[in-house]
Amino acid sequence: MENNHTIMDIFGTNVFNDKAMRQYLPKSIYHELRKTIDGRKELDPAVADIVASAIRKWAIEKGATHYTHWFQPLTGFTAEKHDSFITPPRADGSVLEEFSGKDLIKGEPDASSFPSGGLRTTFEARGYTTWDCTSPVFIREDAAGPILCIPTAFCSFTGEALDQKTPLLRSMEAVQEQTLRLIRLFGNTTSRKVTPSIGAEQEYFLIDREKYLERKDLIYTGRTLFGAMPPKGQELDDHYFGTIRQRIAAYMKQVNEELWKMGVPAKTQHNEVAPAQHELAPIYAEANVATDHNQIMMQTLKRVAAQQGLVCLLHEKPFAGVNGSGKHNNWSLTTDDGINLLDPGKRPHENKQFLLILACILKAVDTHADLLRESAANVGNDHRLGAHEAPPAIVSVFLGEQLDEILDQLMSTGNATHSLKGGKLHTGVKTLPDLTKDATDRNRTSPFAFTNNKFEFRMVGSRDSIAPSTVVINTIVAEAFADACDVLEKADDFDTALQDLMLQYISEHRKIIFGGNGYSEEWVQEAERRGLPNLKSMVDAIPALVTEKSIRMFERFGVFSESELFSRAEIKYETYNKALNIEALTMIDMAVKQILPAVIKYTGTLSQIIESLRAIGADASVQTELLSGISSLLNEANGAVKILREVTAEAGTIESNEKRAHFYHDYVLPAMEALRRPVDKMEMLVDKEAWPMPSYGDLMFEV
Repeated sequence: MENNHTIMDIFGTNVFNDKAMRQYLPKSIYHELRKTIDGRKELDPAVADIVASAIRKWAIEKGATHYTHWFQPLTGFTAEKHDSFITPPRADGSVLEEFSGKDLIKGEPDASSFPSGGLRTTFEARGYTTWDCTSPVFIREDAAGPILCIPTAFCSFTGEALDQKTPLLRSMEAVQEQTLRLIRLFGNTTSRKVTPSIGAEQEYFLIDREKYLERKDLIYTGRTLFGAMPPKGQELDDHYFGTIRQRIAAYMKQVNEELWKMGVPAKTQHNEVAPAQHELAPIYAEANVATDHNQIMMQTLKRVAAQQGLVCLLHEKPFAGVNGSGKHNNWSLTTDDGINLLDPGKRPHENKQFLLILACILKAVDTHADLLRESAANVGNDHRLGAHEAPPAIVSVFLGEQLDEILDQLMSTGNATHSLKGGKLHTGVKTLPDLTKDATDRNRTSPFAFTNNKFEFRMVGSRDSIAPSTVVINTIVAEAFADACDVLEKADDFDTALQDLMLQYISEHRKIIFGGNGYSEEWVQEAERRGLPNLKSMVDAIPALVTEKSIRMFERFGVFSESELFSRAEIKYETYNKALNIEALTMIDMAVKQILPAVIKYTGTLSQIIESLRAIGADASVQTELLSGISSLLNEANGAVKILREVTAEAGTIESNEKRAHFYHDYVLPAMEALRRPVDKMEMLVDKEAWPMPSYGDLMFEV
């Protein structure tokens, strides 16, 4: 670290956190703001003015000249508009630096150019950003200088959510309210707040920037649309947890330092399975803060890569044939007095509150498996889910041996009397200490796995915000808790009603539990027998947003209105269509302008060599065989280009976004695959010097 600074020296130095608030705010104002942050009081405008003045002073002392309302529209990225602190020039030509409470709380970006799914039309431009005071203001240092970033929500003029954060905050309130109801039934009268906590592990690829700029597919789509596998991929497992190369280590060092300054608790870094693939994991934070942290992390990964002559690829499947990238969303519920409600304790069979929570979560996931799958649906994830690297497209729950045993006891006898213990791990080496084992192993093929004191949702795509999946988990759990409380609060005999309800939920929803190999074909068949949905593509999953049960649930808890849900479904269809159209056009462009001309030129050279050899009576059979093979593939590729042109053009004539998405999936995508096959085969036959772009080997192994 620069100047031998420790993590403690730099962590949070660019965050207007509690320490900064105590330093810059009057004591009374600090306490008033804390009440708002804790959800106990709305922000007084007079307090907001004083807070804004303090934030301005803090930011200017750090060199900031501009501020931005930093928000998360439905583009899949963050958005920002920079305003300086400058006021109109005075009579003497001088200016002042100003930042009011209104500037802090409210902003007005142009809402017409962001996706709205029909909620807004292009001539209706007004929308509002509003400060999320529960997520700290921070300063980002980049080429524009230090920028004061104010995390905000983003809504339309008519009040609908046009972003990821607003429904997330709504869902957090919903799950808090219902969880408090539930724990009150078990005698907890002290906890006043319950917060869903998230730890989002982020996977990514790093490649050399110069090689990246030679690949139009990476530039336009984020993934390689063509590419033959090199002789070596990930089969030796030597990259996973391997020694981090020096160039990458320098990159990770800068990423960590910048994240720590912005209060992102980056914790774990390592090489992932695929060549050039890596992972960065933070410590847990409250769900909305964790969502902001993950967006900051993705931005920082990309920005630092550019500064160091690298490119960070966040696409779920940048390279065919090796593992893609995901994001593991670790979810738990924690009270304000430090109780993790998903901690089963040392004797989980006696922990009735935990067992009810567990039964409710099983019910929630089983009832809304389609919606949970949809929350991880994006174009890139279609190439990743179900492969030997990521969870299948089938949602199931892994509990582990200890909890499976307890549920078996409950189902067979109506009562659980014991819990499996972890025991000791004996290494057989006298100099190594015996270790205490966990009570259960892990299952990395499970999309929704219990891991000690949390559930790990492993389906989320590496580019995606973690907000949509967290919104779904929060809301389906809130619904299950509410249903349980509706029964138990009216019960004459609480213990009997509790026992009956747990047995009912476990019995009805046990089919969602699976502890085996989620990658196997046998599981696909077994899941079908159980009646579990297998939504293999994004277009198959989108309708889950607007089913009757989804609309009813989201409206019940005020998380989404019906119009907001239909707008999001429309946006997702539109996003799918645009992404596939860009990929198809990029393939055509690369094939026609780069690949086919290069191969034609190479075959011309081969033809000349063959003629020269024959002229002197030499054997040209090898060259002739090679030319024949390449020419056949060239014809196949040329025919595939024509078909891809036709189906892509036809897709553009379909008016309905939903119907067009199905056409892209059913016709354009197969046509793209049909073009890729002969091109990848030609790459293996054509002289490397003649091939017009860097190969997979160049990209993955030369960084």
